[in-house]
Amino acid sequence: MENDDGSSAQRSQFIRPTASIPLPQLKAELPYASRSERWKRVNLSHALYETWDRVQVLGDEDSGHTGCVNALSWVQGGDVLLSGGDDRTVRFWRMDPTDSSQDYPFICTAVIKTGHRGNIFNNQMLPFSSRIATVSGDSQVRVFDITNATGHATSRGPETEYNTHEACICVLRCHRGATKRIVTEESPDTFLTVSEDGTVRQHDLRHPHVCGSDSCPPPLIKVPHDLYSIGVSPLTPYQFVVAGESPYGYLFDRRQVGRSLQEEAGVPDDGEDLARCVRRFARKPTREQRKRRREYISGVRMAQNNGHEVLMTYGGDAVYLFSTLDNPGTNDAWVGKRTGRSVLSPNPKRTRLNEVRRETTDTSDDWDLDSDVEMPEDPLQQIDSPQPAQEEAVAESNGEDEEGDDDDDDDDDDEEELDVHGDVPIIYPQRRFAGHCNVETIKDVNFLGPDDDFVVSGSDDGNFFVWTKSMGKLHGIYEGDGSVVNVVEAHPQLPLVAVSGIDTTVKLFAPVHGESRWSRFQNAEAIVQHNMDASHSSRSHLRVNLGQLLLHYNLALREEGGGAEEAGEPTCTFQ
Repeated sequence: MENDDGSSAQRSQFIRPTASIPLPQLKAELPYASRSERWKRVNLSHALYETWDRVQVLGDEDSGHTGCVNALSWVQGGDVLLSGGDDRTVRFWRMDPTDSSQDYPFICTAVIKTGHRGNIFNNQMLPFSSRIATVSGDSQVRVFDITNATGHATSRGPETEYNTHEACICVLRCHRGATKRIVTEESPDTFLTVSEDGTVRQHDLRHPHVCGSDSCPPPLIKVPHDLYSIGVSPLTPYQFVVAGESPYGYLFDRRQVGRSLQEEAGVPDDGEDLARCVRRFARKPTREQRKRRREYISGVRMAQNNGHEVLMTYGGDAVYLFSTLDNPGTNDAWVGKRTGRSVLSPNPKRTRLNEVRRETTDTSDDWDLDSDVEMPEDPLQQIDSPQPAQEEAVAESNGEDEEGDDDDDDDDDDEEELDVHGDVPIIYPQRRFAGHCNVETIKDVNFLGPDDDFVVSGSDDGNFFVWTKSMGKLHGIYEGDGSVVNVVEAHPQLPLVAVSGIDTTVKLFAPVHGESRWSRFQNAEAIVQHNMDASHSSRSHLRVNLGQLLLHYNLALREEGGGAEEAGEPTCTFQ
C-alpha cells in the first residue's frame, strides 16, 4: 500500500534484501586454526544470515518442565542443553542417535530435583568437570554432580531422575538476595555469581566454609542497589560488567586491587571492593526516561570474539552496544572514539581513592537535553544518522523543559545516592537496537554467530528479535513463546538457537530453505510500533518491584507450609 505521506518508503526499510545479503567478513583469519575450522566458522556465519524457522519443541504435557523456563545453557561442546525454571528442576536434553525422523531429535535424558525453594534463574556446567551450578530466587547457590549418583528411571521415557540428596554436593548461602546469574571460569572449582543483594561473589569449591556468622569470604564488589546480570569475556577474564537497578553498567577490573591497612591489621573493611570500578556505561536518557524514578538494566553480555564489546538492555527501552576501548565522555553523534588503549590505569591507594570519591563531582552526569539530538526511535535507523522526525521530537522535548525541571532535579539526587562510583568516567554507546519491548520481565541479551555478527533479545510480545550488529538493522522477528521470551542461547557449533520464556517448553530455531512458519518479519512495522507504544506507556520499575514482592511472598508461603512440595505447583513470577 502506498500513501501520499511516503509510508511505503518507510515500510521498505523493514523488507530484508535477498539478492545482496551482507555476509560477515572474518576480521581475524585465525592463523593458528586449521583450514577446516576456519571453513566451519565461515559456513556457520553464512547460515545464520538465512531465514530461520522452528525445528523442534522440547517438552510437552507429559514430559518436560511444568513452569516457566528461565535458564538455558549449551554444555559439553553443544552435545547437551541444560534448562531450568520455575519447577526448580534442571533437565538434560541430548540428541537421540536412534531417531532419524528429525534433524534435531533432542530428548530429555536426565532431570535433577534441585531442592531450591525459589525459581531457578540460571544453570551452568563448570568447565573440565561434570559439576552443575544453579542459582535461584531463594538466594542459594547449589552444585550438583550426577556422575556417581544413583538415580532411578521414570515412567515418562528415557529420563533418569535424581533427587537433591543423591546429586547435590554443595549448598552456598553467601548471598542475601535472589541470585540471578552464574559466570564460569577456566576452572572446575571457581565461578562467579551476581545477586539482588548488590554483590558479586567468587566461589571456590576447594576451600569449603560454613555460611553465616560473617564466615563467608568477602564479595568482589558490593553496590547499594539490586544487580540482575553480569558479563565476562573469555578473552578478558580479569574484567566483568554488572548492571541492575541503576541507569549505569559498571566495568570492574580484578587486576586493580588496592592495599587495605585495616584488613592487614585484622579489622574487617566493608567499605572497599576487591575489584575496582574503572568505567561506567550509560546512554543519553530522553526526557521521558529521566522522569522515571528508577531505571534498570536487565541484561549484560560481553563479546566472546573480541573481548571489548558490551551489550546492555534497558528496561522499557532498547539494547545498546558499548566498547571498553572507547574514550570516556565522548558524545559525538553517539559514537565513542576508540583509542585502542587499555582501561587499566595506575592503582591508587584505597585511602586516597575514598577521598577522591567524596570530593569529586561528576560533571558528565549533567545532561544537556537542549543541545543534543535524541536517540532515534526507528529500529532500522543507524544511531549516527538523525532524521527530521527526530529533530521534531527534540523540539517537542524542549518545549517541556520548564515543566520537568523540578522532577529532573529530584532524579539527579536519587541517582547520586545510588551511584557509589560517581567519579568513574562514562562510556557512551556506539549503536542502538530497538523494536522489542522489555517491560514485563527481566530479560537477557546476547550475541550470535562465531564472530558475534548478530544481536538477539526476547520481547514481551512473545517474539525474539535479531539485529545485524555492524549495521544496527533489524534482521528478523520470530515467535518464540506464547507470552514472553526471556532467554536466547546459540549452539556453539551448529546454526541452532534455543529460546525460552513463560511457556513450559523450549523452542529450537535453525536456518531453513523456503518460507518460515514462525517468522513475523512481514508484520515488522506493526509489531515494532506496538512495542514502542507499550514501552512508552509502561511503569517498568513498578512492575519489577511487584514481581519481586510476589516472589518473596510465594517463598514465605512455601516455608510456612513446610516446603515446596506441599505448597503445590509453582507460580510463574517475574524473572
